[in-house]
Amino acid sequence: TNWDPILLISQIISLQTLHYLTLSLLVPPLLAIFAEPSSLNYEGGAANVGMVMDWREMAGRSTIRGIGDRWDQYSWVWSGGMKVGTDREGAMIGVDQVRGWIIAFCWMVACASDIYYIYTIVRRPRMVLDFALSLVFIHLVLTTYYSASIPTSLFFWLVVGVGALATVVMAEQLCVRREMQEGLSVVSTEPPEEED
Repeated sequence: TNWDPILLISQIISLQTLHYLTLSLLVPPLLAIFAEPSSLNYEGGAANVGMVMDWREMAGRSTIRGIGDRWDQYSWVWSGGMKVGTDREGAMIGVDQVRGWIIAFCWMVACASDIYYIYTIVRRPRMVLDFALSLVFIHLVLTTYYSASIPTSLFFWLVVGVGALATVVMAEQLCVRREMQEGLSVVSTEPPEEED
């Protein structure tokens, strides 16, 4: 039970990588199937990194500055020879609320897979809370940096909090169950005595 910073850092990086890999495998196909296509294209498409890293996407808020103020006439763009950001009549396309629910669902599925990742990588019940909260804290730092704003959505905090709570409770239960099945072994910290 020695403190090994290299092991701890590599475990944190592994968990964070697996979490984002899970999200990147789930979010684009589900958004492509269920989200409203024109507003999704306006935000950069289903495979846009902002769908995972920008808290405003999960919260169902606009990520474009200027929507809803006097600069509305400049909130559309030309892409691929067509005007995106407006419907056929020229009205602004609103934020797709379904997209936020899809991203929230994917976050919860990623948290469920984090249970298995923590169970296999961390293995110790007393470290589950530390690793799960480190995962959430690092995501909060990255999403704040990416969106240039601190998350202010109650829905975002609720989804992230419930996901973290479920990850901690379930992973800890699985790790304790495994330790009970394997049996506890007591290791002496003193060197063995030599017989003469």
